[in-house]
Amino acid sequence: MRSKLLARLTYAGLVAGCAFGLSTAAASAATLSGAGSTLVAPIEAEWATAWGNSTGNNATYAAVGSGSGYKDIAQGLVDFGASDAPLSVYSTPPCANCVQIPWALTATGVSYRIDGLRLPRHTNLHLTGGVLAKIYLGQITNWADPAIRALNKGAHIPSTPITVLWRNDASGDTYAFTRYLSDVSGTFAGKVGSSTTVSFPVGVGARGNSGLASTLAGTNGGIAYIAVSYLIANRLPAIGIKNAAGRYVVPNLSAIEAAASVVRGVPSNNQVTIVNPPRRATSAYVISTFTYCIVPTNAKQGALLQSFIDYALGGGQRFGPALDFAPLPKVVLRAARATVGAIQ
Repeated sequence: MRSKLLARLTYAGLVAGCAFGLSTAAASAATLSGAGSTLVAPIEAEWATAWGNSTGNNATYAAVGSGSGYKDIAQGLVDFGASDAPLSVYSTPPCANCVQIPWALTATGVSYRIDGLRLPRHTNLHLTGGVLAKIYLGQITNWADPAIRALNKGAHIPSTPITVLWRNDASGDTYAFTRYLSDVSGTFAGKVGSSTTVSFPVGVGARGNSGLASTLAGTNGGIAYIAVSYLIANRLPAIGIKNAAGRYVVPNLSAIEAAASVVRGVPSNNQVTIVNPPRRATSAYVISTFTYCIVPTNAKQGALLQSFIDYALGGGQRFGPALDFAPLPKVVLRAARATVGAIQ
């Protein structure tokens, strides 16, 4: 049942620019429009359908990437934007009275295709952040490199050239991924840095999580960073990345929750970063991330926005586990609900 649901989402909704929502026949139904993050699109599709069934209203969503969502809300083209990168990453606020509301919690995975790879039973391919940074810097160019083999004892790794794949649209996944690599590699921080759009020195770009997943599936030797729900939908393997506690961890629900467990408080701007969590989070996945709804507090459809976001923060969280979205920590949930209350 889970794979059928994800296959349906992949076919119907996980493409850039695809609209999500429920249409009703009632002439009095109101409609919210949103745009942005492709990472949040699978669970937003579930929210829109369930909320629409409950209220008779509509919520449409264009999965065009976090950067485009920021631009659309800044220009007043949509009722809400969605971004996996916090507002501090952008050069200017989208509007003077815009706020960010953390409304979902998941991760950016790192996947690969290596034909002929044989791993010991019940193990994943292992990489450290340092090796991953060297791959994306073009310093490690073959899967049989000694640095990779040393991390994967007992594995048969063919001598296959590495094809580095990355997002060519402004992306919150790119921000989370490059933030992690910048944290663990001073060289990467200096040469590439972290943002929603960066200039990787090597590789090939693709648009959106669905585009990146499709490109990876067709590229022997490929490596790509992709939101976890798209790994599930496309049956792509996840690399176990070494965390600060020395464990190789893949992005499953418990590992995402472990990363979020380090959050003890939420600042007034709601920005919460859990990339590269500290050693005390022993089972945490290193590229876990909150994703945000961006709205003006003086919204044109304030009451409707409150209703939809309240649903996402409440009953809508039940759709998370099937898509590898973990429950929001209580401290984050309280802060998010308080901000929703400020929408007029």
